[in-house]
Formats: sequence, structure tokens, C-alpha cells
Amino acid sequence: MNKHPGSLRGITLVEAMVTLAVASIAAGTAIPSFQGMIARQRLEGVAVQLATDLQYARTEAVARNEPLRISFWSDEGGSCYAIHTGGHAQCSCSSVAPAACTGDAVEIKTVYVPAAQKVAVQANVASILYDPRHGTSTPTGTARVAGTPGAIHHVVNVMGRVRSCSPEGSFPGYRTC
Repeated sequence: MNKHPGSLRGITLVEAMVTLAVASIAAGTAIPSFQGMIARQRLEGVAVQLATDLQYARTEAVARNEPLRISFWSDEGGSCYAIHTGGHAQCSCSSVAPAACTGDAVEIKTVYVPAAQKVAVQANVASILYDPRHGTSTPTGTARVAGTPGAIHHVVNVMGRVRSCSPEGSFPGYRTC
């Protein structure tokens, strides 16, 4: 038995609906920024992996005392790159088949980036060859990781060193190209 009439309080249907409306508006404004953060993280993850693999190919060429190459391909299903021995034409990868090398070429590592990730790996050269004696690269080139939030470029100089930047400062945390 209630000794004090009116002391029990609950929420009305109107109060519940107002709370739900405010929560929906807050969630609706947070979701796009959350999706943008995920896209930036995805792009930066691929870019960091590519920069690491460019250095890995150079280091591995010297360690194996064997010329190594990093080659780039893309098709409508995505993009990929492979670290391998032999010529560029001796290896390939695509969205429908795993990396494959012919002749005496050997695939060491392949990274495939599906188009569904909305990130693409591109380069202004078909491949970069690393010399085993000096770690130098031929030709010099720029490998790009591009997506909706911007792009990150990895510029490989003749010494085989990698400098990362973002064109027009489109990606925070990287110097402008």
C-alpha cells in the first residue's frame, strides 16, 4: 500500500519518445564520422603495409644476395602487388586468381586489396627492381594508396629509400607532396 500518493514516478510515453528521438539524432550524426574513421584506418593500414613491404623487398634482396622486384597490377576486382624474383612479366596476380609466377621466377609475398575495401594500390611504374649489392632501386617510382578519404604516396628514390607523403595534404599525419 502506497503511503504517499503521487510518490511513485515513471516515465510517460511522450518522454520515452522524446528520449528515443534525441538518441536517434545523436546516432545519425555519429555514424557518418565513424564510417569515415573506418575508411581512413583501412587506407592507412594498406599504406603502412605497402611502405613496410617496399623496405622488406629492398632488405630481402640484399639478404638473399639476389635481385628482387615488387610489381603492381590492378583490375576491376581490386589491386595487388607481389614481391618476387625474375621479370615483371613472369609473375602476375588478379582478383580471380592467386599470384602466379612462371619460369624461374619465385613469388615471395603477395598482397591483394579487393575493390570492395574502397582502397586501391597503384604505381607509376609496373615494377621496381632492387639490386642485391647496394639495395638501390631501378627505376625510381611512386606507389600510391588511394581511397575515399584521400591518398598516401610512397616515393622510392634511386637509393631504394621510401618517403611517404599525401598529395595536397589530403591525409592528416603525412607531409604534403
